[in-house]
Amino acid sequence: MRNFVRTALAVATVALFATATGGCSGGGGGTAPTTSRPPTHAGSPSASGPSATPPAAGRITIKDYAFKPAALVVRPGAAVTVVNQDSVTHNVTATGGRVFATGSIKPGARATFTAPAKPGAYPYFCSIHPYMKAVLTVRP
Repeated sequence: MRNFVRTALAVATVALFATATGGCSGGGGGTAPTTSRPPTHAGSPSASGPSATPPAAGRITIKDYAFKPAALVVRPGAAVTVVNQDSVTHNVTATGGRVFATGSIKPGARATFTAPAKPGAYPYFCSIHPYMKAVLTVRP
């Protein structure tokens, strides 16, 4: 009986520890990647404060089925270069209309589009992998 209690206590302790530390690595099982806070890049609102002038050009990198940065700020009419560093084809397509779209970007390739002339927030996604989403903000 004493060994049963010790074993039950050990199992409960391991289960509690696994629950407290996350239980799993968070890196598998699903099709959508886990998202994290994007790093601060020049041109994002947090990089140099909200009153800073956005850059005249921007860059979006696609890696690990995610757009980086997830929020990019550029000037109206800015050239935005998209670089696909993934092993599969992706694209950038504005949500809710054909404001901008890159077409297919093969692994290792790049494409460029012109940011809208009208200031505002423009959500976009990869139409091949619709769970990939981000926002382009145009601000003078």
